[in-house]
Amino acid sequence: MHKTLGGISFVLVSVLLLAGCGSQEEESPSEPVVETPSPQESAEPKEVIDPLVVAISTKASLRSDRRLMVEGETNLPEGALIQVTIEREISRVRWQARTNVLDGKFNAGPFGSGSGLPDGRYMVRVQLSEASVQPSSVQARIGNEGEHLAGELVTQTRHGLGQVATYSRSFLVGSEPRRTRDQVDVVEEM
Repeated sequence: MHKTLGGISFVLVSVLLLAGCGSQEEESPSEPVVETPSPQESAEPKEVIDPLVVAISTKASLRSDRRLMVEGETNLPEGALIQVTIEREISRVRWQARTNVLDGKFNAGPFGSGSGLPDGRYMVRVQLSEASVQPSSVQARIGNEGEHLAGELVTQTRHGLGQVATYSRSFLVGSEPRRTRDQVDVVEEM
């Protein structure tokens, strides 16, 4: 019986050693693996789209009722959805409007309450909406996640929805603007 157990032990140890050697050969092949593209991948070359270096400029004007109008120019694609926000520095009160780019231009407003805007410092912000809500023609130019947008106005969204473009500019409303060292536009009544 003692010889039988010794024989079985020898066979088990031999099998384990052979199994261990076999698995090492499977894990590290002697020949490199070369992946070849499928016929579908090689048949359709990807279209290369040049980056769009975003440019936006604005002009603010105060109407006779002291409500603000914003006009702008941009190289964003035709029909691009943008949001224009006006924020008063002191109170942080905001007014917003959505608009589209038409012929390289956009208009938004009037901004402000019925009694008009009080004198003071304001910020105008123009932001391109995320690519997922843009018309398909705009998505084709900027990419499904805005990946074709470029330039100093382009940033990642906070919510992981790709890239957007944001422009902002300060301006002062009133006939006697206070002194400032910042670069701002002064907007007076028309």
